[in-house]
Amino acid sequence: MPKNKSILKQSGVALILLIVYLIVAIPFKVMSVIPGFTDIRPVTLLEPVYGIFFGVYGCIAFAIGNLIGDILSGSLRWSSIAGFILCFSGPFAYWFFWNKISKTSFCLRTGKDLLKQLCVTIITAIVLSILLSCVVELSYPEVKVSVFAITVLLNETVFPVFLGIPLIILMQEELNFKPKTFI
Repeated sequence: MPKNKSILKQSGVALILLIVYLIVAIPFKVMSVIPGFTDIRPVTLLEPVYGIFFGVYGCIAFAIGNLIGDILSGSLRWSSIAGFILCFSGPFAYWFFWNKISKTSFCLRTGKDLLKQLCVTIITAIVLSILLSCVVELSYPEVKVSVFAITVLLNETVFPVFLGIPLIILMQEELNFKPKTFI
């Protein structure tokens, strides 16, 4: 396939991923924990899916989706820049682990592989929570950062584990999606 057609195809995939992100994210923007800063985010279930199966295009779609969600919900702030970067980094962490660190190809058929996925999820959640909380603490001292950090941590673990892992297994085993092995 010529390079231009491949880029066009991947851009179309990224647009579809962005639309899916918004369909999942927007309805839950009303479930605010700290108004204007954090909410219940089931959309984080898509984070590992986008990174593992769609690579950089999934990472971009996830980051842009978060930014659009901030705009549409009236919570666009300076910290949204950090949110954009970290929303790219979250899916990328899954891609990076399975393609550059793990010595096995991506598959969640064994308990060992499920444990790896769980560890990546927990480490990613902790790092994202700490980094984003630091930005919020420095930029908005009026925000109760402990509540913010716990909310981010729970969003980044609960939904990717309890909804994301089953979706990944379904996509790979039943729908024959192949993990993205290049960026």
